[in-house]
Amino acid sequence: MASVRWSAVALIASFLVVAAVGAQPMDPKNPISSDPNVIPVYMSPGSPPTYVSCYNSTHGQQGSEPTCSILARQCPRGCRDTCYVHCPSCKLVCLCELTGSECYDPRFVGGDGNKFLFHGRRDADFCLVSDANLHINAHFIGKRNDARAAAPARDFTWVQALGIRFGGHRLYLGVRRTAVWDDAEDRLAITFDGVPVALDAVAGASWSPAAAPALSVFRTGPANGVVVRLDGRFRAVANAVPVTAEDSRVHGYGLRPGDGSLAHLNVAFRFYALSADVHGVLGQTYRPGYVSAAGVDAGARVPVMGGAGRFQVYGGIFDTSCEVGRFAGEDHGPVGGVITVEEPTDALCGSGKASTGLVCKK
Repeated sequence: MASVRWSAVALIASFLVVAAVGAQPMDPKNPISSDPNVIPVYMSPGSPPTYVSCYNSTHGQQGSEPTCSILARQCPRGCRDTCYVHCPSCKLVCLCELTGSECYDPRFVGGDGNKFLFHGRRDADFCLVSDANLHINAHFIGKRNDARAAAPARDFTWVQALGIRFGGHRLYLGVRRTAVWDDAEDRLAITFDGVPVALDAVAGASWSPAAAPALSVFRTGPANGVVVRLDGRFRAVANAVPVTAEDSRVHGYGLRPGDGSLAHLNVAFRFYALSADVHGVLGQTYRPGYVSAAGVDAGARVPVMGGAGRFQVYGGIFDTSCEVGRFAGEDHGPVGGVITVEEPTDALCGSGKASTGLVCKK
């Protein structure tokens, strides 16, 4: 059977990938393919299975046995079209099972490797990462927790958009409000310095601005999935997803017709270099000597980070004036020394199963 092969460019150890023709692996030029531990696979409707193998390049592929082989028939439940082979565990997983992501009601896995929950507030903006030359805010949406009268009065919240500032530029990545969700309809909204970014509706379509050539955006599928990369700084894999009726039934969201789809972002961050003074909901967990118990309620089922007021901004999604803000100017150099993330770890952040805030995990 014909096969497709490429070498994944890696920072630690690279894997060679073999995928039989059928469901199509993503374009190897896609920046997520440079992750040595992850092989993205796009499963188009009705496509035949894809055979995927991982090889440790330190031994070479010729004459060696694969470290992992998977026959990908379909993506796991929860990620119908785009999923990933995680080579170290040899499992086919969804984005939100990768380390270092923000998914569901906002959960995080910090730079120290610990998972925590950040509730935030609906219709408010919070500093996720604030460094001398990089600042990332998140806009929260939500609905009242009407179904649980006995519970504390807390909103269900999700991250609807990111506002990113660097090098004199502003990148917006968000999800448009939609009453009825359709997987085939792209609901992502992207702007660069206030100008809409147009991406062809095909997997692998890419865009990079002349004003900031280190920035690139790639589609991971025809709709609702992109990779944003700023060379030397970070990578973010973002998917737009709805809150479904089944989610509401299982988790007690009390979703009503007037609520719409509550479309939001699931995001996996990977940082490559941060200063020792970095702060923000997620950024602080990369500081040398950070102790998670100092900022979270470690006794909760999922540790909860408090002190939302320290991270909130009031001047919009690009505002950098949160109490813990470190952004010193568009081209300002790092403060306190640079932390080179020698083994970059994804920070998977999203909505948790109880949809009570932002949860990140590695």
